[in-house]
This record gives sequence, C-alpha cells and structure tokens, in this order.
Amino acid sequence: MGIKTYNPYTPSRRNMTGSDFSEITKKTPEKSLCVSKKKHSGRNNQGKITVRHQGGGNRQKYRIIDFKRRKDDISAKVIGIEYDPNRSANIALICYEDGEKAYILAPEGLTDGMKVMNGANAEIRVGNCLPLSEIPVGTNVHNIELYPGKGGQLVRSAGNSAQLMAKEGKYATLRLPSGEMRMVPIVCRASIGVVGNGDHNLIKIGKAGRKRHMGIRPTVRGSVMNPNDHPHGGGEGKTGIGRPGPSTPWGKPALGLKTRKNKASNKLIVRRRDGKAMK
Repeated sequence: MGIKTYNPYTPSRRNMTGSDFSEITKKTPEKSLCVSKKKHSGRNNQGKITVRHQGGGNRQKYRIIDFKRRKDDISAKVIGIEYDPNRSANIALICYEDGEKAYILAPEGLTDGMKVMNGANAEIRVGNCLPLSEIPVGTNVHNIELYPGKGGQLVRSAGNSAQLMAKEGKYATLRLPSGEMRMVPIVCRASIGVVGNGDHNLIKIGKAGRKRHMGIRPTVRGSVMNPNDHPHGGGEGKTGIGRPGPSTPWGKPALGLKTRKNKASNKLIVRRRDGKAMK
C-alpha cells in the first residue's frame, strides 16, 4: 500500500501524508461480523480517569477477527480486503466452503479470489495457518499463539513478522520483530507471511485535529506545569526537573525503569531484545 501526499492549501496539509488504500477492495464491512464499540474516554467503572488523554474521536464498529483459525481442513476463498479502524493492519474477509464467513489479518500478497486453509495439512502458503511443528525453519510467520488454542497474540500489527529459527523438543524458537528470541510451544499455531499495510509507519499525522479524530486528547509536558500538578513543574523559565530521574505525575520513576519482574515466562526468553542473554 502506498503513501499519498496532499496539496498544501493549509500549512498543516503541507506535511500531511495518508494511505492511498490501494490494497482495499471492499469498502463496507460485513454486518454479521461487526459489534458496537462503546467509548469510555479512559474512565473505569467508577467514572475515574485511569488512562489520560483519551476521549472523543470518530465512531467505530469493532470487527470480530478470527485469531484462533480453528476451522481445519476446509478451504476458504478471500472475498475482499478491508480497512479496520481498530488496528494498523488491514483485514481480509474469507468465506469457507460451508458458507461461514470470518475476518483474518491480511498478510502481504493476499488478494481477492485466493484460497486459504487452516490445520496441519495446509500448504506452506501466504495466509494459511498451521502448527509451528509443521512450518519449515526460516519461514516468516505472524499471528502467533502463546498458548495452544488461545488464539494469536504475537506479531499482529502492520508490516511485522517473526522468523522461525529452530525447532527442538516441545518448543520452537522465534525471532520476534523487537529482536527478542523466544521459545513458544511447538503445538501453537501461526499464520504464514508478513502482516500487510507495511507503509503504515510512514504516515505523518500532520495536524492536531487528526489526532482528535483518533480519540486522542492533548498532552502537556510535566515541566511546564505547576509543582502541585507534576513533580517536574515549577521554577522560573526553563529549569531542570530537580530529581535524580524523570517521574510520572504521581511521583513514580518513569522512562527506563524495568517493570517486568518475577515473570514465569522469563524462562522461555532465550535472548532479550537488547541483545543480552537471559540468566
């Protein structure tokens, strides 16, 4: 999918870019696979803000994506590639031979009329979903399960893929997009190929109003606040934060503090994304 520019009839329009949606072949979503999506504006069940800078934005319907791909040994035909407002990747509407329709993540190279299949007997072809035990070493995969039967949880955003590096015993070793090397149970499923819409990260938002359309409200730096609003605030002119390291608005350490502690799944990480081996 390519990137389009705009005529600079306003200053913000000069640097704005957007997707040309050349991969999209179906304009309207499948009604039976859409559910309503209520806005919460970052508030919990008590009405208190738990996530700041959320609110407003365009209305959206949630598309039900089949991350599990459990309908085995039945081929499905791709009806169309659609835009999904809930994720960076595009989605593909497929129809199985028995008439059931489903949405899957659209990998690069998947087009209308192509056939996809799930299960251990499926071919090693873009869009097919197989257990890692049946996928050759070196293949690029996405939508990877962490636990058998739970559905794909890893590598689902636009342009990403993981590489199957090795298979040994009960585990397969994957190199994730972050560079992390991780073991996953070999019976877990993954889809073949690279997630489509790879140019998504090249889009320039261009203006504040476009962020508001996405449901993101303005953010203000702590250093320009008053001391009673933020630990970095106060002082005359540009001053330091007056602390050993940066803090959150509630005084907790931020930016670099390791929050992953005592995770049972650490033993499955072979090499961290910073290149250091796990102890």
